[in-house]
Amino acid sequence: MTAGGWLAIILAVGGVTLWVGWCFYKVFSTPDASRMTAEPTIDPPDARKSREQGERED
Repeated sequence: MTAGGWLAIILAVGGVTLWVGWCFYKVFSTPDASRMTAEPTIDPPDARKSREQGERED
């Protein structure tokens, strides 16, 4: 393989490795990530339908 090919492979693999490392760092260094989640505010259609059917049966 030519020097340009090796350079392209090294840059591609190195870039992806750095990106994945940065992602892992961001995920594992976020303090108390459970506070960053919220309750869902949109009902899926099947949940809405089953809830409406449950109200009608009462």
